[in-house]
Amino acid sequence: MFLAEEAAESASNINTFDWFMLAFTLLILIGLIRLLRVKPNKNYFAIGWTCLSLVLFLAIDYIMIFKIWMA
Repeated sequence: MFLAEEAAESASNINTFDWFMLAFTLLILIGLIRLLRVKPNKNYFAIGWTCLSLVLFLAIDYIMIFKIWMA
């Protein structure tokens, strides 16, 4: 009985924080799209900062999904 319970606990590598990381990545992507769609004056600093943040979060998501979830 204990072995089955231990196997069930170790089978899931997905934490609640992982879902928040994916949600934040989606929010950053939506923010970047909105920043790029502004017509008259673009805030290039905000666009650059958002691109940097998006690249960082995408790298973390890649590691989280392919190295931790699929392990």
